[in-house]
Amino acid sequence: MSNQERLLVNLAEVVGCCEPLVREPLSAAQSVELARVFKALGDPVRLRLLSLIASHEGGEACVCDLTGAFELSGPTISHHLKVLREAGLITGERRGTWVYYRVAPQVLQQLSDVLIPASAPVAEETSV
Repeated sequence: MSNQERLLVNLAEVVGCCEPLVREPLSAAQSVELARVFKALGDPVRLRLLSLIASHEGGEACVCDLTGAFELSGPTISHHLKVLREAGLITGERRGTWVYYRVAPQVLQQLSDVLIPASAPVAEETSV
């Protein structure tokens, strides 16, 4: 099992077993794992990379499609992609000389499940 697969299993165990924050406080271990993933999302370049990958046609993007969107060097983009991969937010597959990235929707869903209660009422609009 790769490090990324272990991380996804660990995150699923940590996040998947807990109630939304409004129902039950996180344990120390859950807080550490979730903070690591949210920290990866806390950088504007990484957040934009994740968005570019998720919104790309077919739900996957070649690294060659991503580098042109930034005024950053290739190694810097690679570093940010590595952080997203290590956090379990994206997966990468090498095809020839290029790597193609996909968002890991199950991880995003787990993060969402922690933050938003399943039975959250829809906020009513107020007139001003």
